[in-house]
Amino acid sequence: MSNLLWKSLVVSPAVLGATLLVSTTAIAAPSTTTEVSAAKQPGVTEVTQQSETLAQTTIDQVNRYSNEGNQNNSQSQVTSVSQFSDVQPTDWAFQALQSLVERYGCIAGYPNSTYRGNRALTRYEFAAGLNACLDRVNELIATATADLVTKQDLATLQRLQEEFSAELATLRGRVDSLEARTAELEANQFSTTTKLVGEAVFAVSDAFGGNTGDANNTVFQDRVRLDLQTSFTGRDVLHTRLAAGNAQAFSLRDNANNDLTALGDAEGRQTFQVGSTGNNGVRIDRLTYEVPIGPAQVYLAASGGRHSQYAAVNNPYFFDGTDDGGNGALSTFASESPIYRIGGGAGIAINLPLGKGGGILGRTSITGGYLASEANTPVLGTGLTEGNYAALGQLNFSVGDRLALAATYVHGYSAGGFLFDSGSTSDGTLGSITVGTRQANTLQGGASTNSYGVSAAFRPSDKLSISGFISYHDITGFGAGDDYNAWSYGAGVALVDFGKQGNVLGLFAGVEPYSRNRPIFAGTGNDVPYHFEGFYKYRVSDNVSITPGVIWLTSPDQNSDNDDAFIGTLRTTFTF
Repeated sequence: MSNLLWKSLVVSPAVLGATLLVSTTAIAAPSTTTEVSAAKQPGVTEVTQQSETLAQTTIDQVNRYSNEGNQNNSQSQVTSVSQFSDVQPTDWAFQALQSLVERYGCIAGYPNSTYRGNRALTRYEFAAGLNACLDRVNELIATATADLVTKQDLATLQRLQEEFSAELATLRGRVDSLEARTAELEANQFSTTTKLVGEAVFAVSDAFGGNTGDANNTVFQDRVRLDLQTSFTGRDVLHTRLAAGNAQAFSLRDNANNDLTALGDAEGRQTFQVGSTGNNGVRIDRLTYEVPIGPAQVYLAASGGRHSQYAAVNNPYFFDGTDDGGNGALSTFASESPIYRIGGGAGIAINLPLGKGGGILGRTSITGGYLASEANTPVLGTGLTEGNYAALGQLNFSVGDRLALAATYVHGYSAGGFLFDSGSTSDGTLGSITVGTRQANTLQGGASTNSYGVSAAFRPSDKLSISGFISYHDITGFGAGDDYNAWSYGAGVALVDFGKQGNVLGLFAGVEPYSRNRPIFAGTGNDVPYHFEGFYKYRVSDNVSITPGVIWLTSPDQNSDNDDAFIGTLRTTFTF
């Protein structure tokens, strides 16, 4: 073999390694399976554990290889070394590259006209590149251009082939195995565009304290959600979510033994009790579509839309990203700021970045959305624009990598019922209440609302997260006593990987939405109803977690004469 070619193989193995992606031999690496919490792999029928492991391993390998294309790593053959923007005539390997291109056509580049000759490579990559060059030499011989290949070159190539025979054989075996697994996965897959993400919550819970404790018993409740996530381009997602549950809130009692929950109080409401079908009946509780259009992310909701589905709530580890899921805080109040629970239903939203980052403030963006709870009703006074609605505007920005901030405004209209109903129902039934006291919640008639909020999330270290929010609500109503103001605020501390990787210890304290001086509510007071909560999420496995927790409510119904209420819960969450 010529000295020039030998030097290129010895001192610049990246030359051959760069041909890897155009070779018929794929690069294989040891397989590892990791959990991706936001995108579990689908399954619609019962299969054995071995089949699930095989499918997951295959998907991991396919994703790893396909990432090469996603990272702009596909290559094409070049005819001149000058086509590489990152190779200069003064580079020490320039002549070697030039010789390989002109004599053997054995060098490929990337679509952005780079060669990336300084990239490190493994023996497997070198073996694959060598195999590509051997194939090219065979082509030269077959096309009667063998005079370009000297006897010395062939002898050297033969020695190299023998030296790397084990790696080449391993590569061929891995590729054959991957192709077989891929064929099996394709033959048994649920859909080429849709995956199933499921969550089942089992909860044992009870309430204690005075009349509240006497009026309630220990319960075993459940909620199940099956989310069909469909992508047509790889960047968009259509959520079709089925839900069922039998959970209902505890009866919160005052000293006169009145049922405050029945009167419109939602203090201590737990996340898995929101949107319950009552008897485990199945219904579609979310139908939304998210797609990028240029730099913007567009959100469309046909049913079950929530502001927290498209807007950043800045409450990590308390809000789990699935709008009232089974992995964050126990209560709806600790999960997210109440401002995101004003209105809901069908509508549109957009997230638009304002810059590419850099500087102290980092990346900034603006969020806008409109949701109507009666969008499907065509009668007068309802519909998309004349019925109950809530329009949100939010400015998001960050300070470095550790602090996220948001300022939020929500303007809404309700024909009556409750302020914090998340658009669950259009008739204002009690089942739609999500958070807050009855003085802050209950609307005697139609009302126009203006709400303002700020939220922040600070991460001093990878093991500690601090977050909080404040919201103010100005209600101008047409019913008796419907002109009032309401406040809410809270803060939480989350200790991440506490005791074990994946575990979270969360402590939260604040005041649920409350309003003073509304004399129309008999028995209420003007005291501040504090809410304290602690929970510990213990990760049993990648798919199972157990969360014990306690909620402590002081001055229920804003009246310190009422006994404090305590809610204890043991929640088990299964995800798949």
